[in-house]
Amino acid sequence: MVAKPIIIDCDPGADDAIALFLALAFPEQLNVLGVTTVAGNVPLNLTQKNARCLCELAGRSELPIYAGCSRPLLRPLITAEDIHGRTGLDGISLPEPQMPLQAQHAVDFLIETLLQATEPITLATLGPLTNIAVAIVKEPAICQHIKEIVMMGGALTQGNITPSAEFNLYVDPHAAHVVATAGIPLTMMGLDVTHQAIATPERLSAIRAIHSPISAAMLGLLAYYGARDMQRYGFSGPPLHDPCVIAYLLQPDLFTSRRAHVAIETSSELTMGRTVVDWWHLTEPLTNTNVVETIKADAFYQLLTHAIAKLSQG
Repeated sequence: MVAKPIIIDCDPGADDAIALFLALAFPEQLNVLGVTTVAGNVPLNLTQKNARCLCELAGRSELPIYAGCSRPLLRPLITAEDIHGRTGLDGISLPEPQMPLQAQHAVDFLIETLLQATEPITLATLGPLTNIAVAIVKEPAICQHIKEIVMMGGALTQGNITPSAEFNLYVDPHAAHVVATAGIPLTMMGLDVTHQAIATPERLSAIRAIHSPISAAMLGLLAYYGARDMQRYGFSGPPLHDPCVIAYLLQPDLFTSRRAHVAIETSSELTMGRTVVDWWHLTEPLTNTNVVETIKADAFYQLLTHAIAKLSQG
């Protein structure tokens, strides 16, 4: 098996942290070329620091980490400290990172890496799409070097920051519009599927039994991060949004999906950032997105448990 080359663009963030653990546990399947960070759950100075802390905890301090855009294209930055805490990783305490932050801007790393690639690269996007959009605008030729963008974002039905919009796309809807209209193969991992991936006490018991610094970090993050969604939705545990993207790259058979046309609302303040999914092909004969519908949640947590155990062994 040849490992799939990927770049992870993220804004860590509790569920980003778990997604990173999942990706880094399987180097034989996913060749992570670099991690790019963007402002989102918390400001950029924290997302880049958090990415370095998490990679060190996972034993991957050789991975290059790049800081990208510190604000959305056109709108003021909105963050989610109410969900992820002041640091973005509230619930755990990690030492100051020793691995360096790369001097190159994340957008320039994306452009350079994609243009020089000998095979198409998959982008796993876990936060606002600002870095990806700026790279596309700056150098449109990169589009033909992207195999697929697997995006955590959007919703078929209800949003989570407004009634209409999911957080990542609400933060930078104009960037999401650039990405959705670039002609790049796109898979949308929206709230309707990630809300099926609930970290119930029963599912977490196997991870708790691992007794490692990584399993302890995951459980600490979820204890803080999950409280708001459990109260809001009546869930028995927090939903794991971002790890679904990585699970899709590792085991796509855990998911079902349908192709549809997806447009991003950028004009109406009432519905700003909404993903308008033409499920029944009513207005748009063309499709631009593979929209994920369902997840085999128990099998997903088995994969995640295996990843945490594997990463804990070094």
